[in-house]
Amino acid sequence: MLLKTFGWSFAVTALGLVAAVFYGGWTAFGIVAILSIMEISLSFDNAVVNAGILKKMNAFWQKIFLTIGILIAVFGMRLVFPVVIVAISASLGPIEAVDLALTDKDRYQELVTDAHPSIAAFGGMFLLMIFLDFIFEDRDI
Repeated sequence: MLLKTFGWSFAVTALGLVAAVFYGGWTAFGIVAILSIMEISLSFDNAVVNAGILKKMNAFWQKIFLTIGILIAVFGMRLVFPVVIVAISASLGPIEAVDLALTDKDRYQELVTDAHPSIAAFGGMFLLMIFLDFIFEDRDI
């Protein structure tokens, strides 16, 4: 049952760990393993919130939420979004930004760090919108 449910997840995790060893050696393996554990543990709170939202949707929208929403959250925000931020803030093309991320880690880190004020402002405004929606929502109680 465990492999039936999580087989693809285990396979992708194993491939990612193997790719980390080939790309950056055992140090990269350790970093990827630690980040994977951290990502999984921090995702539990999102799962609780998502379950509350999903139970209010019909089957069609549940499927859309779980496929497109998860793809955007996992791949978009963790893989694509950082590269897009670097490409826009450094006036680079997307291919150049990916190449920079793979070949010149120090410069890529510098560009991501330089973009921190914009990222923080975006995140702060997003959290403010959620807070204001919570405060001004009409409730029975």
